Amino acid sequence: MIVLVISLLLVALILLRVPVAFAILSAGILGLLLKIGLGPTLGVLQTIPQSAVASNSLAAIPLFILMAQFVLHSGALNSLFDSARVLIGRTRGGTAYAAVGAGAVFAAVSGSSTAAAATLAHTSTDKMVEQGYDRKLSAGVVASAGTLAAMIPPSILLIFYAITAETPVGDTLIAGLVPGLMVAAALAICVGITIRVRSGAAPKGEPSTWSEKLQSLKGLTPILLLFVVVVGLVFLGVTTATEAAAVGALGGLILMIASRKFTWANFKVALSESVSSSIMILTIVMAAHVFGHFIVETGVTPIIAQNISDLPWAPWAIVALIALGYLILGFFMDQMAIISLTVPVTLPIVELLGFDPIWFGIVVIILAEIGLITPPLGLNVFVVSRAARMPLEAVFAGSIPFVFAILAVAILLFIFPEIVLFLPSLM
Repeated sequence: MIVLVISLLLVALILLRVPVAFAILSAGILGLLLKIGLGPTLGVLQTIPQSAVASNSLAAIPLFILMAQFVLHSGALNSLFDSARVLIGRTRGGTAYAAVGAGAVFAAVSGSSTAAAATLAHTSTDKMVEQGYDRKLSAGVVASAGTLAAMIPPSILLIFYAITAETPVGDTLIAGLVPGLMVAAALAICVGITIRVRSGAAPKGEPSTWSEKLQSLKGLTPILLLFVVVVGLVFLGVTTATEAAAVGALGGLILMIASRKFTWANFKVALSESVSSSIMILTIVMAAHVFGHFIVETGVTPIIAQNISDLPWAPWAIVALIALGYLILGFFMDQMAIISLTVPVTLPIVELLGFDPIWFGIVVIILAEIGLITPPLGLNVFVVSRAARMPLEAVFAGSIPFVFAILAVAILLFIFPEIVLFLPSLM
């Protein structure tokens, strides 16, 4: 009963827009006070938060965020969309395809879906509308392309899942590469179908000379090189994910210096933004561990796991029901909150049923991506609406076809787990 009451309180706090970390922490502390009393609760608060953030693996998060900030301030992302448009803009709808391609490349260095959506909205949405693209298509493709940062390594969300689920960070990051590229391909296919069905949705492409195409590669090469180095180091086992993150941060700084954008002002802003984002994430980690300790004290997790595993259903049907729950939660909750609150409960069930925890994490995060472009929360939609000065309804409407594209990939990964596990098995 106490678990139900505290869970309802937590949901209420989140719906009231209390910051996720403080909502989780408040619910966890109240639950501990009711369950074990004041003295033991103070003991938990003295030890659990510090031990929660003492893991070396967690250092990968601020380092990857710092890498993204350095790349952002280097100006390398400003020409990303234009470079992609020159390379593939000749075909009808080429600028929309370029937005997807730019989103995939940006995802490789940003790790943040909302940051990717905001940057793409500023650089591409207005240009697409000016070229004659349908406003809904323009906004929808940009909001959807931003979700790629949740999957393509180095994804902050993947690292967060790996730490929460206690899976190898490097394996989890590499496992997201093929699914992330599949999502990008699905978005591109969705653009093609939309253009074919609605003939006025996109104009004819603008041809470019080979000289212009070669010139455009200059805008893509630094970021792609940084991505290959960071992911390659992890894949080949040369470094851990944390060490690769440090190399990536150094690479971002070198790129910032090489592009002549290094100033003390930019450097301070990059550090400040990195610290701010890292504190937010680490606070969620600490709060989730306190709440998790409350759940452990109640002993409810093994009871739920045993009762669900005893159901007269096929294991895949049970996991499918859990996955459906994640899809629904994504409509209402922040992705990190979903992972921190539910994975400690659902993962033991999934493992008891014989499923791989890394595969489960990829499926969970793909389903979480859908929540970024669906009402009522739809963070990417709000970001694009604000940046592109478009009504929320138009952006949500434009995103609907891409929801089904991402969902199709999630279903494929659910049916064929080897798609996810193939690359990690080669490491």
